Amino acid sequence: MRRDSIFYQLFQQSPALLFELLDYPPANAQGYRFDSVAVKEPRFEIDGVFLPPESDSPGVVYFCEVQFQKDEQLYERLFGESFLYFYRNRERFSDWQAIIIYPSQTTEQSCTLPYQDLLSSKRVHRVYLNTLGAIDQLPLGVGLMVLTTLQEPQAMQAAQTLLARVQESSPPEPSRAIMEMITTIMVYRFTNLSRQEIEAMLGLNLQQTRFYQEAKEDGERLIILRQLTRRVGALPEPMRSQIEALPISQLEALGEALLDFSNLSDLETWLTEQGR
Repeated sequence: MRRDSIFYQLFQQSPALLFELLDYPPANAQGYRFDSVAVKEPRFEIDGVFLPPESDSPGVVYFCEVQFQKDEQLYERLFGESFLYFYRNRERFSDWQAIIIYPSQTTEQSCTLPYQDLLSSKRVHRVYLNTLGAIDQLPLGVGLMVLTTLQEPQAMQAAQTLLARVQESSPPEPSRAIMEMITTIMVYRFTNLSRQEIEAMLGLNLQQTRFYQEAKEDGERLIILRQLTRRVGALPEPMRSQIEALPISQLEALGEALLDFSNLSDLETWLTEQGR
């Protein structure tokens, strides 16, 4: 299950959701915009950046990392990239904060000694989803995050609990979006079940909604662009645009092919072959 794509879809839909994880959220949380940003010289991309409203300039920028697999150089990368972005855009921001979301503490980087001062500061927040409490007691958005961590029997029961809460809530449009996100998580989670089986277990008529299709395709593109950048380096803008325009079938094929890429030439050759 590609959990980071699910989280990024959640944050795109509702950027203020991130701040429900903090004890002291900013007063202007509803005005933040979720985005990915590029930093030149050297060029790299940061996937999870929450930008303050331009009307509040200079404001506080929030960096977010969703980490469901152990990465022994996560903090090197997170702090290195975040500080360089902050340096390049110093006139836009008055301060910074970082939020790292883990399923549990066992997923965290083992060696944290060089970063202890930062990790113990008020600017860095480590969230372990398995410590947030019972899913039926959490805000709906936070419950969705926890849902991605549960094993199959617990996940289905928790999804049904969340759906029941959504169906009782209002207004209808945000509720509809949350219901579709729950079903999207379950489609990713239960890969061994058919769509019809998931529909029956949830008690819903799960259709190929526009939200689901866009969430799946946007998630695929985001993950693949991220993997390509880490594998072959920064992508030239024309090449990036070409990838973003690929249909879902070719995008999935690229996700398999990129495992054999070692440089930009390999990617360029693959794209050329697709255009023939």
